[in-house]
Amino acid sequence: MLTKNTFCCLLALLFMQSQLLAQDKLNFKFGKVSPGDFDVNSTLIDSSTNAVVIADVGKSEFIANASDLTFSLAFTEKKRIKIINKNGFDAATIIIPLYVNDAKVEKLDYLHAYTYNMEGGKVIETKVEKSSVFTERHSKHWLYNKFTFPALKEGSIIEYSYQVKSDFFFNLQPWTFQGEYPVLWSEYRAGIPEFFKYVTLSQGYQPFLVNKVDESLVSFAFVQHDDMGRATADGRFTVDGNIDYHTWIMKDVHALKEEAYTTTLRNSIAKIEFQLNQVWFPHSSPQNYMDTWAKVSDDLMLANEFGVPIERANNWLDKDVDAIVKNETTDGGKAQKIFEYVRDNFTCSDDGMYITTNLKDVLRNKSGSVADINMLLIAMLRNQKLDANPVILSTRAHGFAHELYPLMDRYNYVIAKVVTGGKEYYLDGTIKKLKYGSLPSKVYNGQAREITKGQAKPVYFVADSLREADVVFVNITQLDNGQVEGSFNHKLGIYESLQLREKATATTIDDLQKSTQKEYPEDIAVNDLEIDSLKLLNEPVAIKYNLKVKSFNDEDIVYFNPMLTEAIKRNPFAAADRFYPVEMPYTMDNTYNLVMNIPKGYKIDELPKSARVNFNDDEGMFEYLITANDDFIQMRCKLFFKRANFANDDYQTLRDFYSFIIKKEAEQIVFKKIK
Repeated sequence: MLTKNTFCCLLALLFMQSQLLAQDKLNFKFGKVSPGDFDVNSTLIDSSTNAVVIADVGKSEFIANASDLTFSLAFTEKKRIKIINKNGFDAATIIIPLYVNDAKVEKLDYLHAYTYNMEGGKVIETKVEKSSVFTERHSKHWLYNKFTFPALKEGSIIEYSYQVKSDFFFNLQPWTFQGEYPVLWSEYRAGIPEFFKYVTLSQGYQPFLVNKVDESLVSFAFVQHDDMGRATADGRFTVDGNIDYHTWIMKDVHALKEEAYTTTLRNSIAKIEFQLNQVWFPHSSPQNYMDTWAKVSDDLMLANEFGVPIERANNWLDKDVDAIVKNETTDGGKAQKIFEYVRDNFTCSDDGMYITTNLKDVLRNKSGSVADINMLLIAMLRNQKLDANPVILSTRAHGFAHELYPLMDRYNYVIAKVVTGGKEYYLDGTIKKLKYGSLPSKVYNGQAREITKGQAKPVYFVADSLREADVVFVNITQLDNGQVEGSFNHKLGIYESLQLREKATATTIDDLQKSTQKEYPEDIAVNDLEIDSLKLLNEPVAIKYNLKVKSFNDEDIVYFNPMLTEAIKRNPFAAADRFYPVEMPYTMDNTYNLVMNIPKGYKIDELPKSARVNFNDDEGMFEYLITANDDFIQMRCKLFFKRANFANDDYQTLRDFYSFIIKKEAEQIVFKKIK
């Protein structure tokens, strides 16, 4: 028997289900804007929000191309945006890309776009005219259709819809759910017939509201034509096949803003991409479109812009390379001499994985792209019968390269690998002041590939393997004349040394001393700045200077920060929330040491307390140890991280950790004059 309580529970369950279903649908229709639509409310909108994407809906489907007896791709997009203020006007400039290859080009079938404004209590629409849509060639394979919405004001709603038809099966449109503005609703549907096999690549940290696949049997109708292009009487036929109807929906997607310790937002933006793997029509053999790494490596080594120039004998290099390695008897010595010659004598113009010009011209002009210079470096190493190969990778700013699939557009850089004395060395001849066997931190971005004939061996450059250690020693004492003076000695890490060497080439010691002085308060003077090991590239750089402390002349109370200028003053993790990982360029081990004689006539009134805090048990540590007696103060401050990369789940802990450090390092010693 159905009781009253059971009946109420069933009603409540049905109500909850109906609410969930309502959440899976848009609450408005594109093309119809009412006065109430201008009132957009969301917890994602705050004082920093310049525009908001109300809805972005896309659909890809395969349609029968009856005349060509093949399939075409039809992609449609509908998008509505609310412009909140003038800083959001950039959202009103739209680009629709079209792929071009040989004689074929994707076709923009239609475009409808309107600006909506409220005037006198009524909705006024302004159409984007065809004449205001411009087409420009962006690159060899891409045309851009660009337009900007007219009658734009703060508070405007803009809306557009279009369709692109394509004969390029590999160009199943990707979909981006996230961007620089918050997105209240993002929906993408794709109907993929069983004849087309794609690898789906999904990334991001935003959860799906809906992620489902429905299957259905569909018939595609085609028409056979004769030699005159006329449909034959018995030429009509159908091809049946199952279609997977994919639906992906995200709701209330946060704007993605670049924050400290971010390699690139490309790694974190919520999106879906497709790579065509295979086409297999009924009664035919399958066609594979995605190559294996072995095939890719063979193709690269046979390419004129990659492998061919280094596979040649290159006897034209004999005279130059012999002069470079003169008097060197070991393979290691020869490799280092060749690297140093390229590093010190060539100017790099641009990144790149493919050679852009003849290697003879690169040698003659002493300039070229990353690929030009590093492939010449490999050719010169091979000229001396050294085991040297190219290694392709993606830099941190370019984004991660996919480890499983040979997606070559994910790679944008090439370096050299040489083996001497049974040891592997990785070299980049395009970075001035970089020591032999080191690489710039920008290439530490995960998986890379060493390319040889028939093999693409994985190599890994991870930021967690880099350790940047620097040490500061400060000694402050009082001279016989009563003047309080000190010495500052800072031994820099590998990458700080590289940065200072690069900076020192464009400035003078006097300028460096002046810029250092600006970091100190007026009562501390910097003198006699020196830089050690500036030209010894295999050694860390050390900065030394003297300090003159003027605070203790005749003041009753002196406030003195023992960290001097080395205290962390700003939290790099300022945002309240972060929706992607923290990616530091390297691990760190920073130590600050201070020994200070207490100036005569003064005593310590207040001394900071010692503290020690661990980050995630043993993944990091901050230590602030300070002791004092009647004569002197000793202090050591240490910040240490074992890891460089942290999941966004660690963000709040990391933010609180730095907040504690900043507060602690701001504490001062209070000296009081003895009366």
